[in-house]
Amino acid sequence: MYNILEGIKILDLTNVLAGPFCTYQLSMLGAEVIKIEKPFTGDLARKLGVDEKLNEIKMGTSFLAQNANKKSVILDLKDKKDLDVFYRLAEDADVIVENFRPGVVKKLGADYGNVKKFNSKIIYCSISGFGQNGELSERPAYDQIIQGMAGVMSLNGNEELNPLRCGFPVCDTVGGITAAMAIIAALFRKEKSGKGTYIDVSMFDSILPVLGWAVSNYLIGGEMVKPMGNDNFTAAPSGTFNTKNGLINISANEDKQWQNLCYALDRMDLTDNEKFRDKKKRKSNREELNKIINGELSAKETSYWVEKLCALSVPCGEVLNLQEVFNLSHVKERKIVLDTGMKLFGKKVKVVGPGAKFPEIDCSIISPAPKLGEHTELFLKEYRDKKL
Repeated sequence: MYNILEGIKILDLTNVLAGPFCTYQLSMLGAEVIKIEKPFTGDLARKLGVDEKLNEIKMGTSFLAQNANKKSVILDLKDKKDLDVFYRLAEDADVIVENFRPGVVKKLGADYGNVKKFNSKIIYCSISGFGQNGELSERPAYDQIIQGMAGVMSLNGNEELNPLRCGFPVCDTVGGITAAMAIIAALFRKEKSGKGTYIDVSMFDSILPVLGWAVSNYLIGGEMVKPMGNDNFTAAPSGTFNTKNGLINISANEDKQWQNLCYALDRMDLTDNEKFRDKKKRKSNREELNKIINGELSAKETSYWVEKLCALSVPCGEVLNLQEVFNLSHVKERKIVLDTGMKLFGKKVKVVGPGAKFPEIDCSIISPAPKLGEHTELFLKEYRDKKL
C-alpha cells in the first residue's frame, strides 16, 4: 500500500470549512498538512459544534470532522519573527492554501508574491467567497450568503416555501472539493514542467457548475426552473412518494422504468392512459399522476416497495435521517466512517473518510485532529534557525 500524495507538504492557513475540507481531502491521500493557526484561538471551528465541552477545550465537532491527519503549529503572522518562520516553512512546502478575505494575506506578507521569492515552484491556492477580483470580491461571505447569491436557494423548496437554503454547507464543501481538484492538477503540471502556480478558487464560481441542468436550462434553453419541492423537473413520476409507513424516492425517468413501475403497482392500465402515454404528457399531468401513485404505494410499507422496485430495475430508495444512514450495513461494508483513535470525554472521535476508494492506496486516518499548537515546538526547533 502507498499514498498517492506521499512526500507532498502543504501549509494550511485556512479556517472553518472550505479550506480545511480541501486540505483534509489531500491529507487523506497522503499529503503532510501543517496547519498554521493564530495564537490563543486557532481555527474558528475549534469552538463550533453542538458539544459545549468540546468547544471549551477548542476541539469542537466541526474542527474534529475536517482536521484529522494534520499537524498544528501556532504562528502569529503579524509578528516578524513568526513570519520569518513561515517563510522558512514555505521554502520547503509544495502547496499553500489560505481562505482569508482577498487582500489580507498581502497585508500580512504571506501572499503568493512574497512566498514566491523563497520558493519559485510553490503552488499557492486562495479560496474566497467571490474570488480575488470582480466587484463582489471584497464582500465577506459565508456559505448561506453564497447559496442566496448563486441561485441555490431559489431552486429549493416549493411555491409555498421558497427560497430555501440547503440543510448543509454545500457551497463551502463544493469550494473545498474544487480547490483540492485544482491543487492536484497543479501538482501534476509541476511534475511535468517544474513550475508552480497561483490558484484563485471562488465558492460562488464553484457552485454554479454544480447546479447542472438548472443552469443549462436557463443558459441554453432560456427557461427559468421553478422550485418543485421533492419532484424532479426532468421527468415524471420522479420524486418523493408516501408509503404505508414513510417515504420513498422513485425516479422512473425512462419509459421502461415507467412500465416496470406500473407493473409493480399492478396498474398497467396507466400505460394506456392518454394522459400518461409519453414522458412529456406525464410531466404535464404530474400532479394527477403523483396522486394515483401515492394511493397505490400507501397500501404497503417502504421496505416492500424498495425490494420490489429494485428487482424490476426501477431506481428507488428510502428517505433516511442521519441516524438511519449510519446504521446501514452498506456504510460499514464500505468503511465510510473512520475511527481517529482519539477519545474525548469518554467518546470515540469518528469521522467520514473520502468518497473515492483506491485498491492500492491507503486512505486512512494516521492521526486525529491536533490540539491547538500541538506540533509548534517540533517545527520551530527545525525551522527557527534555518537560513533562507
